[in-house]
Amino acid sequence: MEYVWYVVASLLAGVGTGLAGLSAATVMVPLLFVLCPSFAGETGAYQATAIALASDILGSAITTTTYIRHGNIDLRRGGVMLACILPMCAVGSYASWLVGNVVLGSFTLFLTLCIGIRFLVRPDTTKDEPAPRDRGLDARGVAISVFFGLTIGFGTGFVGSGGGMMMLVVFTALLGMELKAAVGTSTFIMTFTALIASVSHIAIHPAIVWDRWDALLVCMAVSSATSLYSARFANRVDNRTVGLATGGILTGLGLTLLILHYWPAIVCVPVLPGVLLCLGRLVEYIIPCLVVLLLVRRFLNVPSYVFRKLLHVVAFTCVSLMILAADSWVSAALASCVVAIAVYPVLAWLEDEPWYGSLFVQKSPGEIKRSMVMLFAMFALVVAAAWGVFGRPELAAAAILMWGTGDGAAALVGIPFGRHKVGLRLADGKKSWEGSAAMLMVSFACGLAVLMACGHAPARAVIPALAGSVAGTAVELFSHSELDTVTVPIAILAVLLVLC
Repeated sequence: MEYVWYVVASLLAGVGTGLAGLSAATVMVPLLFVLCPSFAGETGAYQATAIALASDILGSAITTTTYIRHGNIDLRRGGVMLACILPMCAVGSYASWLVGNVVLGSFTLFLTLCIGIRFLVRPDTTKDEPAPRDRGLDARGVAISVFFGLTIGFGTGFVGSGGGMMMLVVFTALLGMELKAAVGTSTFIMTFTALIASVSHIAIHPAIVWDRWDALLVCMAVSSATSLYSARFANRVDNRTVGLATGGILTGLGLTLLILHYWPAIVCVPVLPGVLLCLGRLVEYIIPCLVVLLLVRRFLNVPSYVFRKLLHVVAFTCVSLMILAADSWVSAALASCVVAIAVYPVLAWLEDEPWYGSLFVQKSPGEIKRSMVMLFAMFALVVAAAWGVFGRPELAAAAILMWGTGDGAAALVGIPFGRHKVGLRLADGKKSWEGSAAMLMVSFACGLAVLMACGHAPARAVIPALAGSVAGTAVELFSHSELDTVTVPIAILAVLLVLC
């Protein structure tokens, strides 16, 4: 069975090297370390690192050849980095032997996930005006190259990574290289760094050769072949496609490996079942609603602003139901945080699509992903305050539903029918009295419904629901764009806590 994982690890490693100049170790080490029992021993991670480095030698050389053939290499700006990296590889290799499995294996798992998320958030690292390839480094560029060359060189030997990802970031973000030239240059350097680090690893632990010769041959052959085809593909497509493909692979791989590696510890965390239950309930509620909304959008030609606000109403309603079904405030708050963390890279990935802006009516670049993260972060804060501090989960659900439905009603009524703008001093001039009236009525109705459903007598629920609605509507009038995501729920919750 381990031979299957050798092949899988090598295939993914080759894809990473050919597409974005990533070291084979970025993928291969965590896979071998986690999924192959024979690498779980005292020197398992170190042996996996040596195999990955050996695979990097031929894979990087083949990838470099492909990029050179397409004119995608810039040694004038990468030479200083190469000179600094090489002598530090042996030092890092010896340090990794002293540290051992625990630090080495865990570090590579988190490194895989971080690199994947980074690519999803910003798939194309190329600057608007990349530096010409015939231009050398200035003093600043030399300083950057020396500093990062020394640190990347040490990391190459220590972590078993050829340093491709770090070199890619430095070349594109700091030295101004075009993405494909940066990939070609980094794989050229990795050919030599992998050779030095691999020889150092084997010299320190010679048993790798005769104990792991089968894994060594399989990984080198498969990763090299995959690198060749991946490099050819990368040189035919645009930079964003390369970045997104790499980010998707590494993010999924990193999450999977972290879960597998830490599963015994994860299942022992008391709150985990509750968080999973909350996420399951949220998905159970929200997926049918989204399907219906997409069908309505597709066949009824609903205006974009209406679709956006209906999405908001669905999100607020489903989160309120999730809170009422949760077993503890910690579970509900953490579930909201998980969604906030997960939604950002997904929206960042999609925001360059031509349909994205028209579908969500994005007010400014990046506004959708920022508002969604802020939204779910506020959900977590409201839950922690109402339920965690005061022990009133129904008030958290009521405040969130009143806030969300009221805000949606204000837009759905105010935009098409808002003839009378609010002229009060310090008020947002875009708000109308018609929209505010709609927010007040809908917010009141939803607050009353939640309080009564949670056992409050109608006579005792009317005043808090009405007062909370008035407070939320008033604060919304004087809160400018994006600030109402913070001010409105705080105002509504404060009133409910005082009066209930």
